[in-house]
Amino acid sequence: MKESLAEFVKKSRKNSGLTQQELADKAGVGIHFIRDLEQGKTNLQTGKVNTVLYLFGYTLGPIPLVR
Repeated sequence: MKESLAEFVKKSRKNSGLTQQELADKAGVGIHFIRDLEQGKTNLQTGKVNTVLYLFGYTLGPIPLVR
């Protein structure tokens, strides 16, 4: 099973030794956005998600569905 976006961000943040507040500060987003992202909220702004992912060397992209 593939890792969710929420799991990826949380794991990457922890592996980088960052708190949620530190990640929010580095990405220039609010702490509530990071919390929502790590909790898997589904209606987040993709531009902000990409800003966070960029810090870990990633970007959003299409993934084929397994049917």
